[in-house]
Amino acid sequence: MTTNQLPALKLNDEQRNQLQQELGTLLKEKMSLKQTIQQQGEKATSEKEELFLELLEVFDALEFFLNYIEENPDPNPKFFKRLPKSLGTIQKKLLNILERRQVEPIEFQNTKPDYSICQVVDREEREDIEEQTITKVVRQGFRVEDKVLRPIEVITSKKP
Repeated sequence: MTTNQLPALKLNDEQRNQLQQELGTLLKEKMSLKQTIQQQGEKATSEKEELFLELLEVFDALEFFLNYIEENPDPNPKFFKRLPKSLGTIQKKLLNILERRQVEPIEFQNTKPDYSICQVVDREEREDIEEQTITKVVRQGFRVEDKVLRPIEVITSKKP
C-alpha cells in the first residue's frame, strides 16, 4: 500500500443501511433548511417593502406641505394655524410605523439623568436648581424591546 492510499473500509449490511438512513435524514434536513431560508428571505423582503410603503405615505404628506409652500409664497393664515396639527398627524404616522416594529419612545420622568438611557449633550449654568438636574430634553430616545436604539439627549444644570 502506498502512502496516498487509504485502507478500504468494509461495511456490513447493517452499517450500510444505517449510513444510508443517516444520509437520507441529512439530505431531508438540508432541503428543509433551504426552504426555511428561502421563506425567511421572502418574508424579510415583504416586511421591508411594507415599511417602505408606509414611509412613502409620510413622504407624500411632507411633499404636500413643501409643494404648497412653494406654490403659495404668502400662504393663507389658516395654513399656519393648522400646521401644528398637521405636523402632529405626520409625527403620529411615524410613531405608528415604529410601534408596529416594536420601536417605542423611552418614557422618562426623572429630573436626574439615568445614564443607561440618557446622554448629556450640554450643560447650562443655573443657580435656581440643584446641579445635574435635567433642564431640557433635546431629543427623544427610543428602544426596541429592552435595547436602547437611541438614548434620550438632555441638557443638565451646573452651578455658575
